[in-house]
Amino acid sequence: MKQLITLTFFLLTFTAFAQKPCEYSANVSDSIGTYKVTNEYMISEKNFGGTSNYVFFSLAQTDGLPTLNLQLIQKSKDFVKANCFDKNSKVFLQLQNGKIVTLIHIDQENCGTLIRDKEYNNRITTGIFMFMKDNFEELKKSPVTIMRIKYLTDIEDYIVRSELTSEMNKKVYHPDTYFMENIRCVE
Repeated sequence: MKQLITLTFFLLTFTAFAQKPCEYSANVSDSIGTYKVTNEYMISEKNFGGTSNYVFFSLAQTDGLPTLNLQLIQKSKDFVKANCFDKNSKVFLQLQNGKIVTLIHIDQENCGTLIRDKEYNNRITTGIFMFMKDNFEELKKSPVTIMRIKYLTDIEDYIVRSELTSEMNKKVYHPDTYFMENIRCVE
């Protein structure tokens, strides 16, 4: 009986701590170099007054350099304001342990692409952010509680929830532990 209880406890503990395999939307190695990027993951969703805002993350590695790809999708029947990324843009992540991790935007200005359909104005803005060496390890240890994005002319704060059920696709996301679960995929 003791052996059965011990075996059951061991199996439950093993499955609880097992890491899921990394899933990539691109994984290329050729004579030029290597590039891999994880699938996009919803970090934030805001729906209010006919306007929707979505923030997606994916992690990439280009020739050994890990980066964060951030995609902001805005949808509204009204005018959609452009939030531009430039060389001074940053992403600040406040961790549950009190530390703040700063990611720096690459030197490439981007104000997004405006796409109009019959009913909505849609703006898709993407940015690539680099990790700093000392901050990379901190993201493996503690969940994210608050995210601040510094654009060219604006700053926006996001509360990072432990569980997010998307109104758009009905999937359940765990944005606070995104880095803890996925950063190993680009090391």
